[in-house]
Parts: sequence; structure tokens; C-alpha cells
Amino acid sequence: MRQGKYLFVYSFLLAPVALYATFVIAPYVQAFYISLTSWRGFTAPKYIGFENYQRLLHDEHFWKAVRHHIVLLIALPIVTIGIALFFAFLLNVGGGSQGGVRKGVWGSKFYRVVFFFPQVLAVSVIAVMFQVVYRPNSSGLINGVLMKLGLDPVYFLSNPDLALWSILAVMVWQAVGFYVVLFSAGMASVPADIYEAAELDGATRMTLFFKVTLPLLWDTIQVAWVYLGIAAFDAFALVSVLSVGNNGGPDWNTTVIGVEIYQNMQQNKYGYASAMGVALFFLTITFAALTLRVSKRETIEM
Repeated sequence: MRQGKYLFVYSFLLAPVALYATFVIAPYVQAFYISLTSWRGFTAPKYIGFENYQRLLHDEHFWKAVRHHIVLLIALPIVTIGIALFFAFLLNVGGGSQGGVRKGVWGSKFYRVVFFFPQVLAVSVIAVMFQVVYRPNSSGLINGVLMKLGLDPVYFLSNPDLALWSILAVMVWQAVGFYVVLFSAGMASVPADIYEAAELDGATRMTLFFKVTLPLLWDTIQVAWVYLGIAAFDAFALVSVLSVGNNGGPDWNTTVIGVEIYQNMQQNKYGYASAMGVALFFLTITFAALTLRVSKRETIEM
């Protein structure tokens, strides 16, 4: 009887596991193999061992891309989570107490929809939209206002000192709404009795946020940090559309590994591009594992 039960379960698992192995695992294995070859797409792959990885160690553009990922890896989660927590707190418990129940600010349901709106837009649409926002003439949304005020235009995407930060701002704008909604859902699940007890003890809004809300949302913040870190490794679409020349410009000051992979594939350097992809894979996995390990803490029972 038990064997028949297992066979029944396995029959349902067989198809999804086979599809996952075919379309997810197999491409990873193929990429690992191609990274050990000098394949250019025209002839059979020629095995060269770890030469592509040795070349990566001396590739200035690759290491510049890694440095940009580190900047995004630090700034994107901190800024996004900070803004999202602030707005989520206002939307849930920042509007004061009414009848002994904590309320969010007026119109909080409408604000949730507004914050979440960027999530329904494709990344390419957001990138094209911010091309208009950052345009360095009077037709640009920001520079148009500055020039009418008699100020000089700001070259957001062509200034090497501003280009990466300008793209980071777009990434924050795109992501923050989702985490506002995510943290709002987490705060809504916190029993009102906890806030009432803290208020009876004289807790201010600042104390409620740092001593009550933040510890109870720690698991959600941990997951958000991992997702945003992975997003920091996946800035290809925004960089390829917004950067000067669409290739990580100016002078590779906004390049990321995804852009470098694309550039090498355009030059038919599939083996070298695959080596970069493998490096990106291990960087992402290492970040996720370290983040979960470092931020691990005991669950707080509510």
C-alpha cells in the first residue's frame, strides 16, 4: 500500500523535475563546460581548461564591473529597505491611535497602490522613462526645471561621477514600492496588543519602530536584503538602456558583469562570456549564503 502511495507521488513529480532539469540544471552545466573552452560559435568547442578564468583575473573591465556591483550591493539594500520601512511604518502604525487601535496615515490604502505601481512596469519601460527624466537639455524632466530657474543642466548619465548613482536611484525607485507592501503586510500581522503595551510603558513612535517593529520584522528584512542583493547583481537591463553608448559608459563607469557578458557574446567570445557568467553565479550564491548566515538570529515569538 505504501509503495503504491509513493509511486503515485513520484508520478506527479516526474514531469516537473524533468522540466526543471532540462531547462534549468542542464543550461547551468552547459555554461560551466563552455567556460572551459574557447568556443566562438562556429566550430566545435576547444577545451582550454581554466585559461578564461586566468584571463578574468587581469581583465580591468571585469574588475571595474565587480566594484560597481559592490557599490550597488551596499547602497541598494540599505537605501531601499530604509525608505520602505519608513513608509510602511507610516502606512500601518504612524497615524496615531484611534479607539485604542493604531492606525496608519490617512489614505494609506491608496498610497500602497501608488507605491506598488512601478512593479507593474517592465524594466525597459522604466529605463526609457528615466531617459526622459535625466535628459540633459530643456526637454528633460529635471533639467527642464533647472534651466527655467536659470541653473546649468546636470549631466546625470554622462558625468562619470554621477552616472552610477543615477542608475542606482532608478533601481531604488523601482524596488521600494514592492518592499513597502511587503513590510506593510508584515506589520499588519503584528498583534495590536504589543503596540498597546509598549505605549502604556511610554514608548514614542521612534521607540515603537526600533524596539518593537524592527525586531518583529527581522526575518522579512533578511529576505528583502537577499533579494535586493541579487537585484544588485542583475542591473543589466537598466545599464544597457540608460548608460552612455548602452555599453556601461561613460568609460565603463556604469558597467556591470551582465553588460560585459553581453559585449563578449557580441564578439563571439562565448567561452569567455560563460566564464564571466559562472563568476557571477558564484558571487550571487556566496552573497546570499553569507547574508543569511550573518543575519541569522533567533525567531521572536509573537
